Amino acid sequence: MDRILAGIETEYGLYVEGRGAEDQIEDAMALVRSYPGECLASWDYRYESPRADLRGFKLDRLEIDPKDAQFDRGKAHPSDHEVRSDRILPNGARLYNDHGHPEYATPECWSTAELALQDRAGELAVLQSAEAMAAESGRAIRIYKNNTDFHGASYGTHESYLVPRALGFDALVQAVLPMLVVRQVLCGAGKVGAETGPHCSYQLSQRADFLVEQVNAETLYRRPIFNTRDEPHARHGEWIRLHVICGDANMLSSATARKVGLVKLALSLATAGEAPVWKLKDPVAAFKSISRDESYEFRVELEGRSWTNASEILESYFAASDVVFGPNLLAEGLVRECRQLLADLRDCPERFASSVDWAAKRAMLEAYMASEGSDWRDPALRSFDLEYHNISPDEGLFYALPQSKETASQAELMVRLAEPTETTRALPRSLAVARFKDLLVTACWRSLTFEIEGKRVEVELFPDKDYPAHLREVSDVVQFIEMLRGVE
Repeated sequence: MDRILAGIETEYGLYVEGRGAEDQIEDAMALVRSYPGECLASWDYRYESPRADLRGFKLDRLEIDPKDAQFDRGKAHPSDHEVRSDRILPNGARLYNDHGHPEYATPECWSTAELALQDRAGELAVLQSAEAMAAESGRAIRIYKNNTDFHGASYGTHESYLVPRALGFDALVQAVLPMLVVRQVLCGAGKVGAETGPHCSYQLSQRADFLVEQVNAETLYRRPIFNTRDEPHARHGEWIRLHVICGDANMLSSATARKVGLVKLALSLATAGEAPVWKLKDPVAAFKSISRDESYEFRVELEGRSWTNASEILESYFAASDVVFGPNLLAEGLVRECRQLLADLRDCPERFASSVDWAAKRAMLEAYMASEGSDWRDPALRSFDLEYHNISPDEGLFYALPQSKETASQAELMVRLAEPTETTRALPRSLAVARFKDLLVTACWRSLTFEIEGKRVEVELFPDKDYPAHLREVSDVVQFIEMLRGVE
């Protein structure tokens, strides 16, 4: 299976005692600025192009959710840079305010297991910020790693994958769209009820209610399954950053690694020209129906009045992987795990629930209903749903479950907040922040800009390169820059 650089950007739900939705932007700014560790408060926006579309055009504007806009009406805010309040952390991650939600973007990783750990390190960074803000403000603060407030608003957990531009838009959509529709069976976060459409008791996906189109470049409104934003964070002529916005925030690290691994599998098969071809009649309807299907048949209507189901679509990717990659360690392990989970869903639901958030949460809620003699109409269930995602180990319901013991220790996460453990381009960004902050003017995913003897020096960071570990031994910024340029 191909080595593909990936990252996860998680927006967190934020509750501040005594504050309301109209205060979200100010509160998220304050939380980010409360980060207690070493950081660089500067981000380079020059290479960001959120209105560019992979299909070759540029949008005039991006849609804003009218429900969000009403809380901001008539309020004056500082510049966008001030509102975002970017912090670049010593591990090369980015912490900032995104539309009233604190967001943590992991350092780039090769390994899905390492990416899942860096995602967990983000929880710790946000929790530390919340604790510092609470101490300063005197207000209780809670942080939720989920995707809905149950009042019609959704916030995202986005994934990014760097793939060669030569792969092309059509091949990307063909390979990835069916996977995005069906992977929720193995990595959805679960949700009580529905906020749009017909009533249901429980869903697999928190994002399903908010998806309305098959493809487009929007992220805040008219959200698509396949996002077409063309913002590579690398050389535009060489790279596409596949920007996935339809996934859920996972509490189980194994589910985080699995959801990324499944997309990487689809991308690797596309690169090999061997991705399965599925013609879904209505991908948005299929996404929603799978999410709401409590029979677990997960039927998907195809073009031409025929049917399949999510398990068959997943198995087609696994079978293609068997042929194309053979006994590849990464692909084989992912495929074996997923096949076992599909079997467990049918034959051993308890074991399935030990690895998949939607099932773990559902089992917890069903245990409560059994003890209280209530049913899915119980209004307390949504509160328990929300508290499953509370990232405080002392308060979150997830941490009362046996499967929470799979999580890394705080000591392991602190190591990852200090610096990346892989030699991706996050390593030089990390070292620049930790060692040369006084000379580092600004940074972004793509480059570092220093000021040396009154002159600006920009150094490009490459997404397909391994940066030498002995960069950690360099104490002179000029030598550091020379070594980075030598990597090209």
